Amino acid sequence: MLRGMLRSTTVRFAALVFLLQVVAAAFMLGGLGAVMRQQSRAQALDTVETLRDDLMATTAQGGERQLVEAIRLRLANEVGRGVVVALVDPSGRLVEGNLARMPDDGFAVHLNRVASVVNVRRRNHAADEAALIVAARLPGGQLLLAGTVVESDRQFLALLERASIATLALSLLLAGLASFLATRQIVQRLRGTVATLEAVGAGDLARRVPPDGSGDAFSRLGEEVNRALARAEALNGELKIATDVLAHDLKSPLTRLLSALDRASARAEDAEALAAVEQAEAEARRVLSIIDTALGISKAEAGFGRESFTPVDLGAMLETIAEIYAPVVEEEGRRMEVQAPPGLVVPIHRQLMDQAIGNLLDNTIRYGAGAISLAVEPRDGAMAISVADEGPGIPQHQHEEALRRFGRLDEARGGWGAGLGLALVEAVAHLHGGRVELAENRQSRSGQPGLKVTLVLGQRAPGGGDSG
Repeated sequence: MLRGMLRSTTVRFAALVFLLQVVAAAFMLGGLGAVMRQQSRAQALDTVETLRDDLMATTAQGGERQLVEAIRLRLANEVGRGVVVALVDPSGRLVEGNLARMPDDGFAVHLNRVASVVNVRRRNHAADEAALIVAARLPGGQLLLAGTVVESDRQFLALLERASIATLALSLLLAGLASFLATRQIVQRLRGTVATLEAVGAGDLARRVPPDGSGDAFSRLGEEVNRALARAEALNGELKIATDVLAHDLKSPLTRLLSALDRASARAEDAEALAAVEQAEAEARRVLSIIDTALGISKAEAGFGRESFTPVDLGAMLETIAEIYAPVVEEEGRRMEVQAPPGLVVPIHRQLMDQAIGNLLDNTIRYGAGAISLAVEPRDGAMAISVADEGPGIPQHQHEEALRRFGRLDEARGGWGAGLGLALVEAVAHLHGGRVELAENRQSRSGQPGLKVTLVLGQRAPGGGDSG
């Protein structure tokens, strides 16, 4: 029986889906844990080495007396921040610092080689804490210890490990469910063909496989079966026309999986660890954003959404968008100018237009420089919405690549994009009977060519295409 199951294509497909999802989840969780552990240690090590070097520089300038004063001042300024500093004389006596007692014997010898995580007891603290410590031997034989408490990092990483194990266990269940649903989907796709053949075998020669229009292997199989049935029907002299063939589109549900990091985020006590968790969440949302953008491009290119066109004041719309992006622009140390005269009302798809202009602003914030100009103006009976900056721009020979779906320019530009931003803008322009123009920003005052992206809304009636 087991051998027969292993020979089943359906079972092997389900097993493949299961294994791929489990392996992907394991790699993702393992990689996340490794990156966070490495980042946590690197940040802590940078902190303590900087502290040690600062104190060593103070010693070189003013000797032990100035070092003691610097330690006192540093501890007074770093209250509650987990700093560990101690100055130990050659006999092992604590001269200055915030350690209640020295760690174990051999500690100093070990620390002369590498940074170590050891348990320390700070003054006014009831319990030992894990701390990353580095040491330096002073010219007078004293030992300078500099470190930072990493107890919260250790607890967070332990919590993350437990959460990863729980998530992996959950992924096993979800992978099993996904493989079951995938197998069931295959069976359901074949069920129509099998049922048709059974009906034909029972004498209903007019029966046909319902088309779904997907164009995949199952659809082509159905088409070939229908051709064979049509020929068989002709041979039997039955000239029936199938008038009630079921036509429907199977909409494959988009499975969106976002790792639940909220619990870890809520329990994170260290700001750096919290930032790492938030970065992981942002990365997961980025994947979802890419999927939504790709779907939006496909729908816009197919003409879907024209039935949702409503009259919109473009000037008011740009003012609203500018208010939303103003904090981000100011945070980058840049300014945004809006030229949006009132009364320019045209029918548009407001949601898609907001997304398109938002993509342009995201691009200029990420890759551009200098002042940002957001404007709308009439042009030959149409409306032209433009976003311009004073950055390096895009060379003319790369304009076509920039507008191509999944097109990426110089990888040195960095960023996390997938090459869909301008493609969506162009699709939205086409939906509105318009186009996208890329050009240098002639108003640039930075000495760089800048970039001006113009979304021209055409004169064609919004309902002129198929909204189907």
